[in-house]
Amino acid sequence: MTNGRLASTTIAAFIQGMPYDLDCDQFCCDVTRHIRQLYSSLDIDRLTLSNQAETRMTASAIIYSIHRKEIWMVGDCQCLVNSQPFTNEKPTEKTNALHRSAILHQALEEGRASIDHLRHDDIGRAAILPNIIQSTRQQNKDFAVIDGYPIAMDYVRVLYVPEAEEIVLASDGYPKLFTDLASTEAYLEQVIREDPLFIHLHPATKGVMAGNESYDDRSYIRFKV
Repeated sequence: MTNGRLASTTIAAFIQGMPYDLDCDQFCCDVTRHIRQLYSSLDIDRLTLSNQAETRMTASAIIYSIHRKEIWMVGDCQCLVNSQPFTNEKPTEKTNALHRSAILHQALEEGRASIDHLRHDDIGRAAILPNIIQSTRQQNKDFAVIDGYPIAMDYVRVLYVPEAEEIVLASDGYPKLFTDLASTEAYLEQVIREDPLFIHLHPATKGVMAGNESYDDRSYIRFKV
């Protein structure tokens, strides 16, 4: 199991059992402590975790509190509230995506690579990987995630939505959200057909690699309030 997968399943289990009336600050404190306890049970070297953030179990979460009429956006995620979109992107995501896009555009224009070749060997991704690792080392300093270390609360977005009638919560694996899953998936499929490298329509830090059906993991839930 990858670090991200272990983090997500651990956080999901915590959410299922947490008190209904927690506020966002308390949730962030409690879920952080929960991850720390898991580190202890696995006897993971704390010095490595402290010095190398990329080794931590890390995930984002987006939560709707019925009790507080709030949406908590911890990390890179997105939502619709009565069809109005909201995001909470990483600060360096767009810069890295545009850098990768420029490298792949140049390779294609100069005839040094084909789309199929780049889906097997993404030289743009390789070029920005050091930047991505460096950005990861700034997690919970320059942006918020859940990783067992104090969450950078300045970067947790809390939306007070007392008038919400319908809400969509989603991961960042969709280039655009619609008010139903079928339309959201259909748009994703359209983008993949037209731009599998994700360098034109929605520049991203990675594309659809050969053998994959999409460019990132995706979660989508829609509900009436």
